[in-house]
Amino acid sequence: MCSQRAVLRRDGFTFKQFFVAHDRCAMKVGTDGTLLGAWVPVANVKNVLDIGTGSGLLALMLAQRTPDHVTVDAVELDPAAAEQAAENAAGCKWSSRISVHCADIREWAQQATQRYSLIVSNPPFFTQGSDCASPERAQARYTTTLDHNALLSSAAQLITEDGFFCVIMPETSGTAFCELAKTQGWFVRYRTDIADNETRLPHRVMLALSSTDGEYFTERLIIRGPDQQYSEGYCSLTQDFYLFM
Repeated sequence: MCSQRAVLRRDGFTFKQFFVAHDRCAMKVGTDGTLLGAWVPVANVKNVLDIGTGSGLLALMLAQRTPDHVTVDAVELDPAAAEQAAENAAGCKWSSRISVHCADIREWAQQATQRYSLIVSNPPFFTQGSDCASPERAQARYTTTLDHNALLSSAAQLITEDGFFCVIMPETSGTAFCELAKTQGWFVRYRTDIADNETRLPHRVMLALSSTDGEYFTERLIIRGPDQQYSEGYCSLTQDFYLFM
């Protein structure tokens, strides 16, 4: 636990080194995005692209995790979310390294002038289901505006030869996503299955894909131990971000 009580704002989420306002974003800061931002490999990264940045969470986390020469581009389709992401970026200590773009990634990819050594996305992963409270939330949750085929194609246009494309999604969607990725020339290089505890099946999976074949690493991450306290692995992964670690 943190040693002193922090004053927490109610319109967002306070991390150790930055604050993310998310009251104007359809999808709020959550465990999925935080896990992905803490997990993705950043060794030798030269630049970063965050597809569907939402509040800007992943962009800020990766700015924290990378050296000062690394730039981060964050692309978001929803204007209100893009505006808030830009405000969150402007308010952090790495503001000079983060650029937020309000655009459809499929169109943006056609005009991009550089490729990225790391691309991340916490993408929409549900097929159309029950109605959402707003069109913006439906856009963030469902693959109707950015299906997995379009996401993989856009990332393929923008990745460097030795770069990684990293995502998080429900474990039930992971196998189908990997098979689709293979048809587009991607190779799965890292996979982490996430379970609430030792007795439950994984409910999320994090994947790192590359356009270059190589060694394949897999592991399992348990969020809570038998005592319902956060596991050693979870704490080790997220301790640089959560106030309570």
